[in-house]
Amino acid sequence: MEEALRFFHGERYQLMAWCVMPNHVHALIAPLEPWTVGKIMHSWKRHTARQANRLLHRTGGAFWALDYYDRFIRDEPHFLRAVDYIHQNPVKAGLCSKAEDWRWSSARRAVRE
Repeated sequence: MEEALRFFHGERYQLMAWCVMPNHVHALIAPLEPWTVGKIMHSWKRHTARQANRLLHRTGGAFWALDYYDRFIRDEPHFLRAVDYIHQNPVKAGLCSKAEDWRWSSARRAVRE
């Protein structure tokens, strides 16, 4: 999933923050013209569902939920809260004690940069 999120960074969107959880994914992006959030989500879901189904030897049936949740970022404080929420998600879920310890997140990169 991380590879899929990062693949078109700088081409279709700017990937600001992300976190892959056991049963969902968070991504904060800024779409680049002519790409829309809907087109980007469709691309991610299609690619990752094919890869996961291949690994799991599955055929048929939906892999991802049909819809997704999105939000518009209003200002810099809202942006910072969104990044913090994304990075703290595995901590809140009890999967790690510090955000930068979660291997499947941009938090580990943010600490080093």
